This record gives sequence, C-alpha cells and structure tokens, in this order.
Amino acid sequence: MTSKLPEYVKVVEVGPRDGLQNEKEAIPAEVKIELVNRLSSAGFANIEAASFVSPKWVPQMATSAEVMAGITRREGTIYSALTPNMKGFEAALAAGAAEVVIFSSASEAFAQKNINCSIEESIARFQDVAAAAKANGIRLRGSISCSFGCPYQGAVEPAAVADVVRRMRDLGCDEIDIADTIGTGTARHVQQVMQTVASEFPLTQIAGHFHDTYGQALANIYASLETGVAIFHSSVAGLGGCPYAKGATGNVATEDVLYLLHGLGIRTGIDLDQVVDAGQFISAHLGRPAASRAGNALAAKRRAD
Repeated sequence: MTSKLPEYVKVVEVGPRDGLQNEKEAIPAEVKIELVNRLSSAGFANIEAASFVSPKWVPQMATSAEVMAGITRREGTIYSALTPNMKGFEAALAAGAAEVVIFSSASEAFAQKNINCSIEESIARFQDVAAAAKANGIRLRGSISCSFGCPYQGAVEPAAVADVVRRMRDLGCDEIDIADTIGTGTARHVQQVMQTVASEFPLTQIAGHFHDTYGQALANIYASLETGVAIFHSSVAGLGGCPYAKGATGNVATEDVLYLLHGLGIRTGIDLDQVVDAGQFISAHLGRPAASRAGNALAAKRRAD
C-alpha cells in the first residue's frame, strides 16, 4: 500500500445516467441536456450521459439519443453510454458516444437478478460489443457490481472480484469500475479488494464507484486513494441508486467528493462552485433538496453572503 496520495484524480460524473435512471417521473430531455451542459462547463473529463438499454426496463433512459444529440460537447470530455448488447452499442455509436460501458457482477446471485444470466454468460454476451468498440476506436469500460457485498448472497470475496476483473481485462477494457452497489464496504475491506484486483489490472485504470448507504463512501474513497486508486465515480447532488439492489440509496455526491479531494490538495480540474450550481438546478427540478452535505452547505453560505 502506498502512503502517498495521488496528485490528480479523475472524477467520472455519473449523475445524468446512473443518477437519473431511477427517477419515476419522466424528466424532459431538455432538462437532462441542461444538466450535462452544466457539468461539461464545470470541467469533468468524463460524463456518463446516456444508457442505450430497452426503455421497457429503464423508461427514464428512453430519451438518450435525443440527449446525446442535444448536448454541447466540450473538447477533452468523454461522453459515455451504457450498452447491454450490440443493439445498444449501435445506438451509442450512432449517438457519438466516445466510450461504451459494459457491466457484470462479482456476485452470481446479483448477476442472475440484474441481467438474468451467470457472470460467465454475461461476459460472453459482451464479446461482440467489446470487439465492435475496438474496431470503431471507442473506449471500453467495464463495471463490476456488488464488489463488496450483495443483497442476495451477502459477502463477496476479493478473489471473486479479481476473477471478473481478469475476464473484463481479457475483453479489452480500458478501465474497470469496482462498484459498491449496496454501500456496505468499509475502508479496510476496500483496500483488500483494491490490492487484490491490482494483481490482474493496473490500479491506474481501476475506478472506485461507491454508494453512501451506510455513510462510508468518503472513507472508502480515502482508503482507495491510499492504495493508489485515482479514478472515482460520483453523482451530482447524490442522485441515484440501483433499481435491482434493494436499499441501495444513492451514489456518493460529487460535491462531497470534490470537497474532500480539493481539501487534500488533489487536483481534479473541476470547478466545485459550478457543480454545486448543477446540483441545485437538478434538485430544484426534482422538487427535493440535494443529497449532498457539502453542496447544500456551500449553497447556503452563498445565499447568506
């Protein structure tokens, strides 16, 4: 384990996709476009903007093509889309996605519930997508759900996570997300998992995706920083969860992550004030306060001043 923290961290903003996909009320495409544009202006290097899955399964993402067509693209920003199959990949390609995201699980039970197949079958399903991404010069990112715990089987062993990392590496993934889908991970456990997966894939290409269900997300990010991880996912205003994981409340709020990282003297290239504005914007549209302590505190301070 390294004791020196990274000088720069890439923060992947997942609010427009992972954050909004669970909202029951349909959000107009123009609101999603405005949110992505605000986040682009804030300086993110990577924004998960769309999901080309069947609208039957995730109705909120039915406007993904419209959103991708309507956003103002910032030079240097990667706009990602979730692609469960070749039909989804072709839609993402047509929409101009610079990165496609494939997904599996470190838990067999969760794979069956989430994507109706085994882990091995899920990886096999993505072989054509992976090959097509490479052929078209598009970045390929793999996401591994339930890397620290599963709502159906309980504990997940670090070796099981490393096994899926190896499979995704062999597909040609450029980056792999280690996701705490139900938020049960704790700092020591997180370090064990990150150190284990490092035997299969470079830590410089591993991302931490933490949910704050048990209030551990920021501690887990710090623990990951100590191991050398320098890519993290977060969701503006703490939007989101997982529709297939009961009790998985929300992704860690981007505002809180940036407040932590900037306080540690770590560069992100992101304007926190603009992210706070984006969080307040989408929260106002949804009619509820942002689930970000730092964001709400900074917004309140600004109003008081």
